[in-house]
Amino acid sequence: MKTLFISMVLFFSVSLLGCKSTSDNLSWKENLDEALKTAQLENKTVLVNFTGSDWCIWCKRLNEEVFSKPEFAEYAEKNLVLVKIDFPREKEQTQETKFYNQQLAAQYKIEGYPTIVLLRKDGSQLGVTGYQEGGATSYVQHLQSFK
Repeated sequence: MKTLFISMVLFFSVSLLGCKSTSDNLSWKENLDEALKTAQLENKTVLVNFTGSDWCIWCKRLNEEVFSKPEFAEYAEKNLVLVKIDFPREKEQTQETKFYNQQLAAQYKIEGYPTIVLLRKDGSQLGVTGYQEGGATSYVQHLQSFK
């Protein structure tokens, strides 16, 4: 019985590792000021993802269909500084993080999720978008249309 239990634990652990998406490999910052400094140094656009990561269906679809794909990862690596401002229902956050995220949502007048705000490296707003059908390649083209 003990051997069966250990085998099952190993099986599920390996299965979960094998399912790790590309989005887990993306470098998401959680502080916009830090992201803007990086964007200035690297001459990149800032993509701010206002999301309800653990409950919002459209946020999950955006993650699965776009952020988890290599086409998006390649574009992001060269052109974007990524920021995730999350409003989860199950995941624990510090009060400081909750307050910070709420301030940013108010500043950018976020009314729904996902909302993607694109910022120039100086912090000025380039555009606002959200979920778009068509997958990663189409989404990259959509983002490029804001320039």
